[in-house]
Amino acid sequence: MRSFILYGIAAWAGLSAASPFQFPNTSATNKAHAGLTTRVCNNSPALCSRSYANITHLGAHDSAFIRDAANGYNSFGDQSYNTTTQLDAGVRLVSAQVHLIETANGGREWHLCHTTCVLSNAGTLSNWLSEIRQWLDTHPSDVVTILLVNSDNASAEELAAEYTAADMAHYGYVPPASTPNTGAGLIWPTLNDLVDKNTRLVTFVADLPDNSAAPYLLDEFANVFESGYENYQPADFSCAPDRPAAVANDTVKATDSGMLFLMNHFLYWRQAFGIDVPDVRNANATNGVVGVGALGTQLVDCRNVYGRYPTFVLVDFFDAGPAIESVDFANGVSGATEGRRKTLVERKASAAVGRSMSTNLVAMVAAVVFLVVSS
Repeated sequence: MRSFILYGIAAWAGLSAASPFQFPNTSATNKAHAGLTTRVCNNSPALCSRSYANITHLGAHDSAFIRDAANGYNSFGDQSYNTTTQLDAGVRLVSAQVHLIETANGGREWHLCHTTCVLSNAGTLSNWLSEIRQWLDTHPSDVVTILLVNSDNASAEELAAEYTAADMAHYGYVPPASTPNTGAGLIWPTLNDLVDKNTRLVTFVADLPDNSAAPYLLDEFANVFESGYENYQPADFSCAPDRPAAVANDTVKATDSGMLFLMNHFLYWRQAFGIDVPDVRNANATNGVVGVGALGTQLVDCRNVYGRYPTFVLVDFFDAGPAIESVDFANGVSGATEGRRKTLVERKASAAVGRSMSTNLVAMVAAVVFLVVSS
């Protein structure tokens, strides 16, 4: 927290006393918990009585796609650690792209692939869900969100089969039938409520028009609006809504919709053949506290626009920055956090650069040839 203290004394000294980048008023919450419970929700007792919608959840973009020594620091990896380690370190939203693979015997398998399964395949959806379920089993006071990009239009039935195979469905939160299950009509429960009912998994799917076969699979863009995600320079970040189309570029409509706000905060690095890879070179600055395009600065900017912090923030290389520092500050979580493990990594930017310009170039060429031949 030292950087926040220095920043508050120096860089933020010029802001008015009404600056939105301040701790939420959690004194009443802390007093209530001090005498009644020792429960710790998402690493802090101060969050237990807060609405799910009134917390900023740190999200790992493309959680399943790892860049580490085992794969030669593959340039297509968005994270340096696996999903279990992400959750251990305080990430509470994990995300992945779901793609269809048709097997030789005519079967259909749902895999986690980065843009295309030719370039990066992290295995089956059910295996990844099993990893998350095992973590939930051993962390009974934590609430986790999953965001699935439904790249090949899996039905609710097909996705539900993956959840069932992972023994995951029983954790799924289902909005009460007595209230609208989307948008402004949905009153989100507190973390305490979700923990008490053991419905500690919230799943959004982009897109899923019909979830009647699995009500715990929520259509993302009926519940969430996002800022733009195709950003290449720090100055590209914007708080303006980009998706869904109904609220695009209209902050008033987005605010009035009652939907939750997901702030995309990661940069791409353009490679040969127009292929984009995560920008590992600038990860520490992108996930940092202050500066043009820094996570902390962008949280402030979006707080100014919407009158509240984003409900979700999605980052690459979550450990860089570290991103959790800005998220803790937005949540009003100060001092020690309970149950969170720190991660240390030697950032291999130089290795990633070398690989992207050599070994991965071969992979890109092969992928382009494959796609052209297959089309």
